Amino acid sequence: MNYIKHLNSVFKVFQKDPRLNPSHISLYMALFQYWNYTNFQDQFYISRAEIMGIAKLGSTKTYYRCLRNLNDWKYLLYLPSHNMYKGSQIRMLKFDTSRKQARNKEETTCKQAVTPILNLNKPNRNFIQSKLPKNENEVLVFFKSKNWPTIEAQKFYNHNQAIGWTIGGKSKVENWQALASNWMIKAAEIEKKSAVSHFKDNLITQNNKDYDQPL
Repeated sequence: MNYIKHLNSVFKVFQKDPRLNPSHISLYMALFQYWNYTNFQDQFYISRAEIMGIAKLGSTKTYYRCLRNLNDWKYLLYLPSHNMYKGSQIRMLKFDTSRKQARNKEETTCKQAVTPILNLNKPNRNFIQSKLPKNENEVLVFFKSKNWPTIEAQKFYNHNQAIGWTIGGKSKVENWQALASNWMIKAAEIEKKSAVSHFKDNLITQNNKDYDQPL
């Protein structure tokens, strides 16, 4: 995958496509950055909150509209999961000098792969296992890329190692990056609540003061 040739080609297509607006292009580039982060895997999971943040999109309605447009206009393939514990997937169609040929090849390959991925009733142990971190270092790198401290990455890794990488003690984790992102969100919320609680406690006094006494 030559990402320079890919970007050069896709920007040429952008210039000739009157349907696109800045939101479409911003979303595409956010997804491209995610794709780059996964070392250009054929398919990868996404976190809506993170993608919207990278693309600077403030409306979920705009996000989903642009995502469906990019899918319909053959810039990518969008595979929604409809499962809160399993992120949706994206397959970026490759652009180069022979765009049409590359696009047809990608679409054919993806259609063959969609059925086992979306069939949630048929367990696939190899697929589930591949979605877990290889080791603690992989988790540390992911947290570092999100500007989170090493101690938080270790807490996340040790906690999930202890419970066998399951959700609610039953379902196997299929997207550890999405799980880690939720961990960060919850940790930030807890820290915020703790800060507010500490601020309120500082305003409370248990001393019975007599304000009639002179200073």
